[in-house]
Amino acid sequence: MRIAICDDEEKYRQDIRNRIDKLCNSLDIIVDSYSDGRELIKSFEKNPYDMVFLDIEMPAMDGITLARKLRAISEGLSIVFLTGHVEYALTGYEVNALRYLTKPVDPDKLKEVLRYVSDRMKKGQQLLIREEGEEILLDIGRILYLEAQNQYIRISTDNGDHLVRYNISDYEKELAQYGFFRIHRSYIVSLRRVKKLGKAEVITDRDDRLPVSRGNMQALKEALYAYVDSESI
Repeated sequence: MRIAICDDEEKYRQDIRNRIDKLCNSLDIIVDSYSDGRELIKSFEKNPYDMVFLDIEMPAMDGITLARKLRAISEGLSIVFLTGHVEYALTGYEVNALRYLTKPVDPDKLKEVLRYVSDRMKKGQQLLIREEGEEILLDIGRILYLEAQNQYIRISTDNGDHLVRYNISDYEKELAQYGFFRIHRSYIVSLRRVKKLGKAEVITDRDDRLPVSRGNMQALKEALYAYVDSESI
């Protein structure tokens, strides 16, 4: 998840960033801070964010105006306003604001909104593959693992297997943001589907046994711990 914080006061930017870092796994969440909405728009146009925290009262460009501009770029953006003024709430409806948080931000309310956005994003995660000339969308949550077989990749899902011509290293990069980890030169596993970690293997929640390279075991343990922490938001 990519998150942006825009507030003209550094203490509030840093406060929210610190709280997000404590609640979330930094490997899965990227947080950028901006003091000026115009700079945020420039960055957003090049690489959109999934969620933004916007201070309503800023000198160069107020949060409501900034939200309108960002919403015009991305309909799916989750917008959270930072304010101490309840009267702004009605204005936020026109940009479909997700929530209003008062400053300083309450940790429990921040945790709640992060969890909501995270869950909403997971429901919409899909992987586009091409199998035998046909394009298919796979629900990422239903993928257990990927296995390299010569010039092909076997994608094992709850609904069956798919064989696609692709490079496993490219899938490693593409799926890392969704909690997938390269455990072996020939295998990538979904961390959310790992049930047990053995001496030299992982066991999925479907009881698949997949080999883990000796050199990857420690990194896998760290990735699993980090993933569990991120899921406990």
